[in-house]
Amino acid sequence: MKIAIPTQDWATISGHAGQASRWMVYDLAEHRDGRPLPPPSQVELTKEQLPHYFKDDGPHPLDGVELIVAGSAGDGFVRHMKKRGADVLLTGETDPATALEHIVKGEALPDQRFDITTTLCRLRDLFSRH
Repeated sequence: MKIAIPTQDWATISGHAGQASRWMVYDLAEHRDGRPLPPPSQVELTKEQLPHYFKDDGPHPLDGVELIVAGSAGDGFVRHMKKRGADVLLTGETDPATALEHIVKGEALPDQRFDITTTLCRLRDLFSRH
């Protein structure tokens, strides 16, 4: 399973997934319990590749990702990623390793923190093409 996490600093989970240009992609296909998590690959998107702007007119660097873990995302982003084959989990956890450990163990992630920009994203999503 491939899991993508938006980040601003290559160390923490960020919000605004639809506008995120930096992504950590973890490939857990070979991961086994009790072993350390594999290091993520780092993906930097151009403005045209940002999920918010991407026109779905070709391949995308996040293709093949099955799960996205983010601090916040609008409903349009969630629908858009579902069409591309990825589910979205929102969480208040900021540490990628801790979030992935919860997922691997089948545990719930901490609830998403309040973020006023998420409300703004939802409002914008009312008029979104997704």
